[in-house]
Amino acid sequence: MSLVIVDTGCANLASVGFAFDRLGVQKTISADPDIIRAAQRVVLPGVGAAAYAMASLRARGLVDVLQALTQPVLGICLGMQLLFESSQEGNAQGLGLIKGKVGEMDTGSLPSPHMGWNQLRDLADDPLLAGVKQGSYVYFVHSYGVPVSGNTLAACDYGGKFSAIVRSGNIYGCQFHPERSGKTGAQILENFLKVPA
Repeated sequence: MSLVIVDTGCANLASVGFAFDRLGVQKTISADPDIIRAAQRVVLPGVGAAAYAMASLRARGLVDVLQALTQPVLGICLGMQLLFESSQEGNAQGLGLIKGKVGEMDTGSLPSPHMGWNQLRDLADDPLLAGVKQGSYVYFVHSYGVPVSGNTLAACDYGGKFSAIVRSGNIYGCQFHPERSGKTGAQILENFLKVPA
């Protein structure tokens, strides 16, 4: 299995890399378009602001590369948000790989950002969620999110429901950090390596 973690210039690459190390999977961290295109699985991590992250991807010549991938792709946290058409955060254009817009979360009386452990709800029947149970806890850090839609594989509730996991064809996204989410996160990463190409 050839796995590439995209060096976006704005992600905790070591943390994501260590998660795959724990699964015994060799990974490459790269911003090289040829290496990314040739990978069997691609992970797009990200932390920080959407506009800055997209600018970094453009500067590295990776926007067209990512938009053309046909193998399974997994966006994590901000990486998931970049998969969508646009984000309210800095009025950023996204990659447009999944229809929809990222918006600022309405957390009501709850603190923002949404930070800490929360439960996965309304799990869909999808290979990415094999062995994952309703109510499993995963670790979030975000103040922007994606509404629940037909692309939602799992939801979460924090002042209202939002998409915790999404999928459109070969494109997957996790709003939480699977690399920081214990056994459940490890199961999802392991499942990603096995989803049909």
